[in-house]
Amino acid sequence: MAIHKLRSAQGPGRLLEVTPETAGWDVLDFSVEALSAGQSLSAATGDREVAVVPLEGSFTATVGSDTYELERSSVFTSMASVLYLPPGTSCEIKATTDAEFSVGGAPAAGRYPVRLIKPHEMKSEVRGGGGATRQVNHILAHPLPAERLILYEVYVPRGGWSGWPPHCHDGYEESPYLEETYYFRFDPPNGWGIHRNYRVDTEFDEVFSVQDRDVVMVTQGFHSSAAGPGSHMYFLNYLAGTPQNEERAIPPFFQPEYRWIDGNWDVNAMTLPTVGPEGRSG
Repeated sequence: MAIHKLRSAQGPGRLLEVTPETAGWDVLDFSVEALSAGQSLSAATGDREVAVVPLEGSFTATVGSDTYELERSSVFTSMASVLYLPPGTSCEIKATTDAEFSVGGAPAAGRYPVRLIKPHEMKSEVRGGGGATRQVNHILAHPLPAERLILYEVYVPRGGWSGWPPHCHDGYEESPYLEETYYFRFDPPNGWGIHRNYRVDTEFDEVFSVQDRDVVMVTQGFHSSAAGPGSHMYFLNYLAGTPQNEERAIPPFFQPEYRWIDGNWDVNAMTLPTVGPEGRSG
């Protein structure tokens, strides 16, 4: 039976790994790697396109005669650059300081070349409202080129929600089929949150408490996440499935029962105190 939440190991080395076999799905793989300063990691993409995202520290990635520099002090202090690697690519990563980075991929034909995508090329937006206000950075989403991969970074203020209204992308109501990982960080790191995956047409329902450096797999159903009041929450999404190239822009399906709030995030808002000894205030 597949396990849909993993806790990070201690580094250096591979801190966690999701494969199609361990997740029980078809396409997406994801891992987080840690290198001590001076350590190297060699990898070949095989038949997959791969995206490398720095999380902490600095490292170089050498592909043929080209060397790319990637660095980030923290996911909470700067946006990422993303290194895109097509199938058939060999890459050597060498840490210039202690470094952590994510690696994820999906099958591809080799339509796009190696590319370092920088923050100024990425769309960044604030979504939602009220208790579901969050920032979404489209770090490898359409129109940025990839065959299957889609990547986002999301920032949720403490006590806030993300993924509201809940959405799905598992083929339900003709939604696109996409497998997805959620990799969480918290600031301060002793915080925790909640993530739920559920269906409305079957008995499937799973709820996870998530801590710093956990990863959750979204294999099916609607999903949403919430941060505890004590820490801000960040998560990195890798997605891949059947949509390819421009089809990666197809939106998910949002649960109709909760879409009313999109029209006015302040409607029916509660003001405290709301009920006293003599009934409702005001």
